[in-house]
Amino acid sequence: MRRVALAERPNWVETAEAYGFRFHHMYGERYWDESACFAFSLEEIERDIEEPSRELNGLCLDLAEAASTDERMMEQLGVPEPFRDYVARSWRERDPTVFGRFDLAYDGRGPAKLLEYNADTPTGLYEAAFFQWIWLEEAKASKILSREADQFNTIQERLIEAYRRLPKESILHFTTDEAAVEDYGTVLYMVDCATQAGHRVAFINISDIGHDIADRFTDLNERVIDVLANIYPWEWLFVEEFGPKIPRSGTRFIEPAWKAMLSTKAILPLLWERHPGHPNLLPSYFEGDSRACSLTDFVRKPLFSREGANISLHRGGTEVERIPGPYGEQPAWVVQEAANLFSSEHGYAVLGSWIVGDEPCGLGMREDASPITMNLSRFVPHIIVDEAWRPERDT
Repeated sequence: MRRVALAERPNWVETAEAYGFRFHHMYGERYWDESACFAFSLEEIERDIEEPSRELNGLCLDLAEAASTDERMMEQLGVPEPFRDYVARSWRERDPTVFGRFDLAYDGRGPAKLLEYNADTPTGLYEAAFFQWIWLEEAKASKILSREADQFNTIQERLIEAYRRLPKESILHFTTDEAAVEDYGTVLYMVDCATQAGHRVAFINISDIGHDIADRFTDLNERVIDVLANIYPWEWLFVEEFGPKIPRSGTRFIEPAWKAMLSTKAILPLLWERHPGHPNLLPSYFEGDSRACSLTDFVRKPLFSREGANISLHRGGTEVERIPGPYGEQPAWVVQEAANLFSSEHGYAVLGSWIVGDEPCGLGMREDASPITMNLSRFVPHIIVDEAWRPERDT
């Protein structure tokens, strides 16, 4: 694994705009960064990322199976009591899932370690699946990269196939908060993939979802929402005004309600408890567990947070970094051993390993000056290339 400095495509901004990539810069900061790439060997991808991701997905599904019949585990996972039967039923009926993303720590010198699982609202999809593939093809054509360069990336093909397997009797509605530029961009890409898979599609802003007298959810045209694909966290859906109607609405959600058992950092101590010493897990405990005192270098995380908010890093027992945010009042927190991230003079990198249809199929890299990945952490593309390959500049 290497970080390689590269020439940028001279017209990359125009290319991004032409393909509808509107958030290549956000809030005055660069988000997409092709002044470098991360280079992996094929063995690193297959042995250290793809296979561990498949293993971690299996561990998470086993955890969901156990939690679906265990009230205490449901409580630990933060599933509100009024929704637990609904979540468990969603699992028993195996409501279909399309995708998720594991965030991994990996520096090329040891097993990849699970940092967290973005099970229900994994953003970065468009960048990983589509735009970094466009970058790869154009960079090879312009000789920025070797013609032999490849990428761990079959995300789009698998997404289309996953949508193709879903029933097509009804309109497939998509929703998110339209004001959240990255989430909205992700949903538009999901809409495009579903359209390619043969679905009739419609978008509705999360705030515009209504209901009829039978508590069935409806769109602005008074059409019943039979299937709703969303980039909106389940813990937010539960507390929406329409939240109590969800179990009786008849709407099938994608990602399904059972993902609420996995889209929480509470899975980290529960996985460690079930699989202590697993090479792809980090020692993790609920705060207050006496065993947490054994960790001197650790990360403290709320059960629910987004983009690094309210996460703090501790070294030698002393807090060295804290990210502010709106999630600080939660009753439960997790303490996880600090991982060795890939680092360079340009910052720290975290790997996002994509799962579609329960299979690992792609990689997205985020880089930041901070070891805590945040909403403005840069997306840096990756390649698979022979270890002997060198560009003009290498860092």
